[in-house]
Formats: sequence, structure tokens, C-alpha cells
Amino acid sequence: MKKTQLVFVPAPGFGHLVSAVQLAKMVLERKDSFLITMLAINNPFYGSISKNSESLASIHTEIRFIEIPETIPAPPPEALAVSPASAYTSYINDHKTLVKDTIVNQVMAHNPAPIASVVVDMFCTAFIDVAKELGVPSHVFYTSDAAFLAMTLYLSDREDKGEPKFNPTDPDYIIPSYSNPVPYRVMSLLHTDVEYEAFANHGRKFKDSNGIIVNTFSEAESHAVSALLARDDIPPIFNVGPLIDHKGKSLSGSDGVKRDEILKWLDDQPEKSVVFLCFGSGGGFDEAQLKEIAIGLERSGHRFLWSIRLKPSKGMLQASFFDNYGEILPKGFLERTKNIGMLCGWAPQVEILAHKAVGAFVSHCGWNSTLEALWYAVPIITWPLYAEQHMNAFQLVKDLGLAVELTLDFRRDCPTDFVKAEVITKAVKTMMEQGGELRNKAKETSEMAKKAVVEGGSSYVAFGKLIDQWLGSKP
Repeated sequence: MKKTQLVFVPAPGFGHLVSAVQLAKMVLERKDSFLITMLAINNPFYGSISKNSESLASIHTEIRFIEIPETIPAPPPEALAVSPASAYTSYINDHKTLVKDTIVNQVMAHNPAPIASVVVDMFCTAFIDVAKELGVPSHVFYTSDAAFLAMTLYLSDREDKGEPKFNPTDPDYIIPSYSNPVPYRVMSLLHTDVEYEAFANHGRKFKDSNGIIVNTFSEAESHAVSALLARDDIPPIFNVGPLIDHKGKSLSGSDGVKRDEILKWLDDQPEKSVVFLCFGSGGGFDEAQLKEIAIGLERSGHRFLWSIRLKPSKGMLQASFFDNYGEILPKGFLERTKNIGMLCGWAPQVEILAHKAVGAFVSHCGWNSTLEALWYAVPIITWPLYAEQHMNAFQLVKDLGLAVELTLDFRRDCPTDFVKAEVITKAVKTMMEQGGELRNKAKETSEMAKKAVVEGGSSYVAFGKLIDQWLGSKP
């Protein structure tokens, strides 16, 4: 069978790389005539990408991984602190020549099969120009939700019309992709001019691609999807999610032991009795907030499994694990909660959410985590921390009715956003003791997600149209 190539360029960061690999796997399951190359850009904010890409390459041997040379300096920590999205985007944009040279010298020269598309991450829009220079099509892989995709396009519209940027004194905004008016306070990612402009520029570049692939399913975000479909100035949208790696990675050594301990502990708990707290790779807190979380959990009286991390060090985005819990958490907490709680560092999130003992998920509302919770019908308690997570949380609580609000707010003058124990206790008790309606809604959404990806489902059909476009693509 004639082979066709796809070149994926995920944004630096393990979550983006994993999502891209999952999409690539789905492509190969549907059409094994594709040759897929994954270009891995080093992420200085999390440490070297090498370990992650090597690990994935050893598992997914059907995908060719190429690491982009580590020659671009990282942005200074102060730039990352003031405008993370802009600094992140600038760092990626500086790889334009390296990415082009890699495609020419290590992809095209390696195999004469035509390239159907360069599939770029939502933050890698500079490489759309690279694809054009090489005379091949490009597609954007949008790893977040359809609502925020439409929001990004809306920002570019506002910029092009000369409309002012968002202001804290403005009334709530009417934004097409959200069914409720959106308050300034939940748009933390857009509170500075440079961040606003960075996302508006991405939205503008999306229109230059041959299609936008979104990790969502139309039934979950029907309002946002309708807003996208109403536009006639954007390329085709392919909602192909949820893309979830249900098998997880093969574990050995200490990680394997930790996984077994966690799942054994869950096996011993009653059904839907455990509150699972996990905040993603960047989701850490200072010692004062960790103490407050502990107090709030203990006062709730409910069982809990807590993936606990300290906040990232300056200039980094990855939170750090620690094991001296007794030195940081309130005196006597570990002893008093030993029969109802478990603390861990790394956690096998998908396997935990799939476990029958888990009844709620206190989450940072990253989109991958949100989709995993929706798939397994676990209702969410929102605690967004950074990036577009506040917008995701707003949509889950206000538009979709799938979550309890622990917090949605972000205050630029109070970046730690300290949450008191009584707020944590209230949110946990509300979900665990009065969350029947949310559980039913979560179950309905889970059923829709599973129908979407099987033959005849909306995402399955969209995936087929995407593959047809690739196989018939012309530059």
C-alpha cells in the first residue's frame, strides 16, 4: 500500500506530547498506511524532554521520534512569571529554522513518501509558515476545548476590528462560545496586553491552516461547536475526542510499586466514597496552602486520595514531589486520617479515575484531566491554577453543569489565590453529600463520550473525514 507521511510538532511539555502521541496512535489504528514522525522540542521549563520522548519512543515503536537540537536559550524566569503564554510562544517560534531543517534533512530526505500534513500544536502556529514554505499542508492540533478555541478566534476578531482589550471594570462579556456571560476574573490568561495579543495572534494564524483538530466531542460542547460552525472564515473543524490513553504506561521499579499500593488502597474503599485530588504536572502549592487543604479535607470527614506537590521553583513550571509530609502538614494530621486518607506523589490518574471507589475529583481543570473525568463519569470540583484552566472551570460549572465550584477566581494582585479550609470542606461535602444531580449528568456525558468514538459516532465520523482530507490533500 502506498505510504503517506504525517509530521507532528507538539508544543514542549509532556501533556502536549502525550496528546499528540495519542492522536497519532488513533490515526494508525484507522489507517496503517501513514508514516508518522514526531518532532520533540526541548522544554526548559520542565527540564529536558529527552527522557519523556525516549520513554514514549520505546513504547510506541510505530512512531518515529526526532529530538530538535537544544540550541535555543530559555526565556528568563521573570518573563515567564509576567507573561507565560507569550514567553512560551516566543521560545517555540525561535525553533522555526530548526524545525524546517529537521523536516527537510531528516524526514523528507529519509523517505520520499509525500507529506500529507505538518500537524502543529495550538502554540506552534509559527510552523504553519514552515509547512507553506515546504509546499505541504498544515493542520492545527488544538489540545484544549472547543470553547477556548472559539475564544482564541474571537480575540483575533476583536484585534482586527480595533476593539479594546479586556478590562477589570467592564461588565461581563458576551462571548459566542459560552452560553453565560463571562466575567473578567476568570480570564486570567488574558489579563495582560502581551498575553491577550499572543492568543489573538494564534487565532489569526489558525485561519492559515488546512484544518483544526480538536480534542473534544461535539455532544459535550454543543454550544461552542455551534459557534465555530457558524463561522465561514475558518478552516474545517474536526472534533475527534476524547483522546485518552486508557492503558497508561508500563511501570517498573518504584513507580510500579506506588501504583500497586494506590490501587490496592482504593480496592479496600467503598464505592464512590473517595475524593481524589490531583492538579497536574504544574499543580503545586506552598506550605501554607498545603496545610489548609489538609485541614479542609479532615473537617469534611470524607475519604481522600491526595497527589501532593510543592509549587514549582522560580522559572520552572513543574511542581515538585516530596515525602516529608509530617514536617509540612498539620501536627497529628497523618495519624488522625490514616484510616480514611492516602497521600502520594505521582499518581496513575487514569486508573484512579476509572476505579469504582472514586466519587469526586478535585482538579486543576486542565483539559486532558477534564476529559478523563468526563469519560469515567467522575464529577469535578474545580480548582484552576493557571493557563486556560479558569475558563475550563467556568464552562464546567456555569455552562455544562458538570462541576462544583471550589474556586474560579484569579486575582493578578494575589497570585497565590489562597483558599481557606472552610471553602475546601464546603465544596467536598456539597459534592459528596448533595451531588446526585451532578453524578447523573456526569454519567450521561460519559455515555455520550463513549458513543462519540465508536463507529458511527460524531468523533469517529470526524476522524474519517480528517483522514480523507489527508489522503486527498494538495498543498
